[in-house]
Amino acid sequence: MASKEDIIARAKAAVLAYDQEEAADVAKESIKAGIDPVDVIQDGFTKAMTEVGDKYEAKILYLPHVIAAAETMSAGIEVLTPELEKRGVKEGEGLGTVVIGTIEGDIHCIGKDIVAIMLKIAGFNVHNIGRDVPIKEFINSAKKYNANVIGSSALMTSTMVNQIKIEELLKEEGMREKVKTMVGGAPVTQDWATKIGASLYAENASDTVNKLKAALK
Repeated sequence: MASKEDIIARAKAAVLAYDQEEAADVAKESIKAGIDPVDVIQDGFTKAMTEVGDKYEAKILYLPHVIAAAETMSAGIEVLTPELEKRGVKEGEGLGTVVIGTIEGDIHCIGKDIVAIMLKIAGFNVHNIGRDVPIKEFINSAKKYNANVIGSSALMTSTMVNQIKIEELLKEEGMREKVKTMVGGAPVTQDWATKIGASLYAENASDTVNKLKAALK
């Protein structure tokens, strides 16, 4: 049987080759081998996607490549999702309500979708509002669902500046004390989160779950 390292390397290679069939096969193999789906997603699929995103930013790859890579990753994640849900510890919907989306101007959604799945598994009530979401929509959704947390993902330096606008609009609406904000995405850092006044920064899906649990205790 292939080692964990081999399987993760193949997961990464499948996304970089835009090979959906291989991505699904690797995912199935990882389940048989008893590998944690989170590791396959974060160290295989997501790392490849970050590489594709970097090449897109550097104008080495173009939008069709990004979409093809995202669709490949989705094919693998689709296989792993039931497994993720099986392994998840349901803690009821009592941990808090999260509105999560990819920031306006950005069409990347895979990382954000993984975070949404992981939060649901952990027992949060999650409303995934999609990608390229207007700033106002984050605020309106938080009101609509009475959310404790707004999570925004940005995969490009050109779109992460929009995360500041969420902070500004929450203040304008008098909601900043009531709602925690969480930022993430490849170019986003703890320094950036601190600079814009976001409540939390998360590096990946597991980090998001742990930090939100601690913050909402």
